[in-house]
Amino acid sequence: MNANPTFGPATGIGSLPGGDAREAVKAATGTFDDFPFLPELPARGPGADMIGRTAGMLVEMYARVEPSGWRLGDRPGRDTKRARSWLGEDLDALEEFTQGYEGQVKVQAVGPWTLAAALELRNGELALSDLGACRDLAGSLAEGIRLHLDELRRRIPGAQLVLQLDEPSLMAVLRGQVRTASGYRTHRIPDRQIAEATLRDVIGAHDDGPVVVHSCAPDVPFAFLRRAGAAAVSFDFSLLTERDDDAIGEAVEGGTRLFAGVVPGTDGPLSDPAGSVSGVRTLWRRLGLHPGLLAEAVTVTPSCGLAGASPQYAWQALAHCVQAARSLADNPE
Repeated sequence: MNANPTFGPATGIGSLPGGDAREAVKAATGTFDDFPFLPELPARGPGADMIGRTAGMLVEMYARVEPSGWRLGDRPGRDTKRARSWLGEDLDALEEFTQGYEGQVKVQAVGPWTLAAALELRNGELALSDLGACRDLAGSLAEGIRLHLDELRRRIPGAQLVLQLDEPSLMAVLRGQVRTASGYRTHRIPDRQIAEATLRDVIGAHDDGPVVVHSCAPDVPFAFLRRAGAAAVSFDFSLLTERDDDAIGEAVEGGTRLFAGVVPGTDGPLSDPAGSVSGVRTLWRRLGLHPGLLAEAVTVTPSCGLAGASPQYAWQALAHCVQAARSLADNPE
């Protein structure tokens, strides 16, 4: 394997239920003592959701809530201010619970293609409809992420920051499956090289640390993400098929970390920790990979964000990830 960055054995994806920033950060930092994350709390309303939170990070671009969704406008309005205020509240809580901490901390933002497939231009069409708008949006996002990471470095000077870009719509964009405003057509597929270069530019905003790309959709494009510069790929393990085997094998052998989402994101019975990662062991055997590589190559996570779960289940799911990762390290075979 290449000399890629090492990651903690388990972490969360991003969203958690409820609206109490301190309670959420306390759970995220208390459960993952070597790889905490900055929670997102979409239950608070527009601006705390994944798209609104990232829209609030944009530089010299502003978004507001319309009946149809988030739309770009000329100046910061109430929705932008609310998004920034909530993010500030979350950062205050993270700073409080990471005093003196010197390990990895993961923070999340929406990636450029999912953002382009979610934000509307002034004419009501998605940014995805205009290649120039996509380019401008990606540039604004990259600069906003740089400023966000600078702020985190000031608040948690000992932390090694890990950036996660959420790209659940990436495959829909690359396959031309995103519908226009009318619903009668779909948006043109962007040139594959432009799509890759755009993502690479945003990944490059975190120039002194690793970037994870997360997608909880089927058919995660492992090779595409690796070429764009992702050090790790985060995915819903239950959506893998044997068609993905070659791409995953190449990724692991190339030094890419796998963030395996093996714990369900909504309420339900949890199996024993060893059972949660049995599929990972099976995959490893099928690929003919050395069992000793497992702990080096896999970080255990929930399958997706936990915003739709009850608080009780969400906290159990986070703790279960830690126990499952321990099982994988202790009994790789």
